[in-house]
Amino acid sequence: MGYIVSALLIGLAILIHEMGHLVAAWWTKIPVARFSVGIGPKVWGWRRGETDYWLSAIPLGGYVLPAVEDHDEFVKIPVSRRLIFAFGGPVANILLSFVCLAIYNVAQGGLSLSAISVEPVVQIGNMIMAMIAAIGGLFTGAGEVSGVVGIVAVGDKIVSGGFIGMLKFLNALSISLAVFNMLPMPPLDGGKIMMYLLESIDRRLLWLHERLTIAGIVLILGLMVYATYGDVQALLQ
Repeated sequence: MGYIVSALLIGLAILIHEMGHLVAAWWTKIPVARFSVGIGPKVWGWRRGETDYWLSAIPLGGYVLPAVEDHDEFVKIPVSRRLIFAFGGPVANILLSFVCLAIYNVAQGGLSLSAISVEPVVQIGNMIMAMIAAIGGLFTGAGEVSGVVGIVAVGDKIVSGGFIGMLKFLNALSISLAVFNMLPMPPLDGGKIMMYLLESIDRRLLWLHERLTIAGIVLILGLMVYATYGDVQALLQ
């Protein structure tokens, strides 16, 4: 049962991330062709206005697809609006983490203004710094990386602690998504932000978009395969 709960919480953290992008698109008037919870083929959905809302077959993911014909049309959208769109997902995850930590603090120490305002901000800052240090450790051989298999396995142990365990796991997932997605590597949000900023400096740098995105996808897929292999090896030991 813990594995199922862990997988559902992963899906929830990703859903909140994609909803952040969706709200940012609404705010900046970027048209959205499709909002999907999950990836892969459509299982169920509906249409509202110009947007199709999908529930897709594989629940570990999601996406917001702008209503543009191609990349050339997308880059005609002002850089400032695209930056807000890219920041929407990580900001949503940080807000989710803030709510989780506020509830956790109240459950552990009682209701106070500090518990629901100051403490969550400090805790989020500490977690972000710790995760940045851990990511840096990957390049020195001192860090470790886990894929979905490893995250679900760890989550099974954490969520066994009941509601508080689920809060802690969801908080860790949400902050991890925010930090990972802000890495300056396309097609992650941080990589898109980096490319948009370069583009704002000199439009001639637009040619980098497609090349950096392809390289980033290959790198991320390789990292996922490596992490999943490590997770499986750890579980078999």
